[in-house]
Amino acid sequence: MHIGEFSRRTEVNAHQLRYYEAQGLLAPDRTGAGYRVYQADVVKVKQIRHLLNAGLSTEDIAYLLPCATGETPELAGCPELLAAMRTRLRRLDDQVDTLTRSREALAHYIDEAARIGSETYGPFGATAPEPTPA
Repeated sequence: MHIGEFSRRTEVNAHQLRYYEAQGLLAPDRTGAGYRVYQADVVKVKQIRHLLNAGLSTEDIAYLLPCATGETPELAGCPELLAAMRTRLRRLDDQVDTLTRSREALAHYIDEAARIGSETYGPFGATAPEPTPA
């Protein structure tokens, strides 16, 4: 099937399908005129989508796809696969830690600004007095 039909069947737009191909995740055949022809790659696209939703990069996915079976997908626990997924999990944990610290700092600034604001403007947020001319 050509890319338009394949896009409809997989519910993934053609631009993304071309991107997956450029990343080495899909390898459609080509007609003599150069058109892409997809065979039984519907399951593979669903696998890619699930793995992307899990936060894996296309580079990670290219490495993992040979170990994948089924749409969800299920991944065979080969050592290389587990090492790659553990590395990605560590990166995600680091990002979560960074976001948590950023959130805590921002919450602190908000609390402090609200406290100073209530001391300055009153508990109901009354407007500040007009500055006196110099």
